[in-house]
Amino acid sequence: MKKLIFFFFLAITSIAQSQNTLLKSKIAQKAAALEQQVIQWRRDFHQHPELGNREFQTAEKIATYLKSIGIQVQTGVAKTGVVGLLKGGKPGPVVALRADMDALPVKERVNLPFASKAEGEYNDQKVAVMHACGHDTHVAMLMGTATILAELRKEIKGTVKFIFQPAEEGAPEGEEGGAELMVKEGVLENPKVDVIFGLHINAQTEVGKIKYRPKGTMASSDWFKIKVSGKQSHGATPWQGIDPIVTSSQIILGLQTIVSRNMALTENAAVVSVGQVNAGIRSNIIPEELNMSGTIRTLDSKAQDYIHSRVKQIATNIAESAGATAVVDITKKTLITYNDPSLTEKMVPTLESSAGKENVILTEAVTGAEDFSFYQDKIPGLFFFLGGMPKGKKAEEMPSHHTPDFYIDESGFVLGMKSMANLTIDYMDKASK
Repeated sequence: MKKLIFFFFLAITSIAQSQNTLLKSKIAQKAAALEQQVIQWRRDFHQHPELGNREFQTAEKIATYLKSIGIQVQTGVAKTGVVGLLKGGKPGPVVALRADMDALPVKERVNLPFASKAEGEYNDQKVAVMHACGHDTHVAMLMGTATILAELRKEIKGTVKFIFQPAEEGAPEGEEGGAELMVKEGVLENPKVDVIFGLHINAQTEVGKIKYRPKGTMASSDWFKIKVSGKQSHGATPWQGIDPIVTSSQIILGLQTIVSRNMALTENAAVVSVGQVNAGIRSNIIPEELNMSGTIRTLDSKAQDYIHSRVKQIATNIAESAGATAVVDITKKTLITYNDPSLTEKMVPTLESSAGKENVILTEAVTGAEDFSFYQDKIPGLFFFLGGMPKGKKAEEMPSHHTPDFYIDESGFVLGMKSMANLTIDYMDKASK
């Protein structure tokens, strides 16, 4: 009897695996057939970029299309976000897939027929606008993924929530936005999301390859401001004042010792950078006050807390030693993009089956930040990097993200769609066993 049960179980498992293989084959075929459509979508979004919390046309195009393929749509989430809901033909978990929609205040220099000539307003300034980070590709690929899964809905074991998110690069000054606001407005509820997947195109990774990392993958992003107050005096008689510029110079040098002397860099990378220093109005007047600001990047929450305490300690103590005062304000902007280790281990075989095992690479952590982290703070998530560098090129030859010359090879979009769709069905399949 036990042998019969065992062989029955093997037969059921074999049938399930066969069904899953067939479904993946359909996904691959549909992704290949959609390639040109996805490229057209991407070029349209690229030519008509919009800044964070102002993605009105982008959102309208997405919502209109999702409705046309029978996906339930909610608009106006976190200002301009679009959320699509696709109920599969079989019961199962809720899987979220996310793409960010916003562009950057950058003037494009790439010689493309669909190059951006758009302009917008950023913090009360008129600026050129460009998709200089690849969010246009993310939107197009997720629209393609939604198309594939909508066509296969009867075979899907659960529900898919498509999250088209505004303001990943940050909301305009004085506004809320991005993933944090989407979570606040309940994007992970009704129905409650079990797991979330996201990708980011990468201009320094070859087309056809995927990079991933368990645990801390991208850094938290904290901003700090330090106000140093001294005593104003004539530049010719500095002994009559307390110089906030000299004091701040010592503070800046002191801050650099946090990473070089206090952090265990073999365990986790960290960055403390001063990006702005403002003081004075004339060359012969020592000012009363100096204001500086900068960023802190960490890949571990304990390291983050420790650096915060050291920034305050160094600034206030150096200022006090000079007879000045320092007031430190630190704002947490983005959390650590943390890939759940168990989920990552479970889903890496899916990435390998999508791209080929030799093309899936365990990578180093990145000190850039991603607000996908706000979803991962609530539920398990996996965020990975998709190659966008033309074959034959070297990473150092490719312009960086957030620059006027940023360029993406569009031949990697099929893999992006396959990966997101395969992660969805494989997670649902594993959850149903």
